[in-house]
Amino acid sequence: MEKIKQFLKRKNIEISAKRYGVDALGAMAQGLFASLLIGTIVGTLGTQLSIEAFVTVGNFAKETHVVGAAMACAIGWALQCPPLVLFSLITVGAATNELGGAGGPLAVLIITVIAAELGKAVSKETKIDILVTPFVTIFSGSMLAVLFAPVIGSAASSLGNVIIWATDLQPFVMGILISVLVGIALTLPISSAAICAALGLTGLAGGAAVAGCSAQMIGFAVMSFKENGVSGLISQGIGTSMLQMPNIVRNPRIWIPPTLASAITGPIATCIFKLQMNGAPVSSGMGTCGLVGQIGVYTGWIAPTNQASAITPSIANWIGLILISFVLPAILSVVFCTVLRKIGWIKENDLKLDN
Repeated sequence: MEKIKQFLKRKNIEISAKRYGVDALGAMAQGLFASLLIGTIVGTLGTQLSIEAFVTVGNFAKETHVVGAAMACAIGWALQCPPLVLFSLITVGAATNELGGAGGPLAVLIITVIAAELGKAVSKETKIDILVTPFVTIFSGSMLAVLFAPVIGSAASSLGNVIIWATDLQPFVMGILISVLVGIALTLPISSAAICAALGLTGLAGGAAVAGCSAQMIGFAVMSFKENGVSGLISQGIGTSMLQMPNIVRNPRIWIPPTLASAITGPIATCIFKLQMNGAPVSSGMGTCGLVGQIGVYTGWIAPTNQASAITPSIANWIGLILISFVLPAILSVVFCTVLRKIGWIKENDLKLDN
């Protein structure tokens, strides 16, 4: 056992919750931001401003295999992989995200960690390192992707069964459940957008999903402003709340304020403002990322993709969208966060993002 410990130490293989659940997960969120999310923002700008170059660049950055490669490289960097291992993870991440479906990010995290540590274990152990290390890393990662990524994707998609069940409930309860569930999925390392797209989540249910996703993103962005400033406000508010996952692992209680906010804004969206997502279903699971959720709602007003009738949005429609997407999540999350800070459940720097 002592020899194994010495070998792992020599190879910088640290099997711990911090290394995998904080360092690797945090880096993966940054990899996601540097591919899918920035691509979404740029592509949305291009579409709305009719700038074809932005649309093209955004589409490149959003490619499934590109996103997987970016996340895997980020994870490898966090695990302090040697160069040959780090570069080989590009293939592992691309394959895993392609096969992982709705569970792509989670599959990339798990499989990349295993492939990276196996690659580190054999790195520089032979005279033909340039062949052995990439082979072990790519082969092990790709085989794991083939065997397990679809399973992880199916497990993530099983959340969709609960969401489908919730859509049959009366609007108040449905608003709470869908808002909370899809919002949680947005922050977790799974794809809420893929789940919503697969389920064709539109109408009032889609509106509740927009409310939940927005509550997570705006909630974390505003309540962590003290620790993260403007950069954190932007990166979480129009980027992703997944950046907070390492902090959630450290202190799960920080997840309470935005989740409670989503439980309130969801039924307000469905019962009071009758907020419907009649644009592309994928927009239901995007929240305020690049304002895709809000643009999807607007698109559904003027050119619905389902059987809904087009409308001319009234002032009440706009007020409802703004309140549900931005104002209420910000106010509610700050109120709940303040209470939790006072009772000691959330402490200073619990919400601070790693640079």
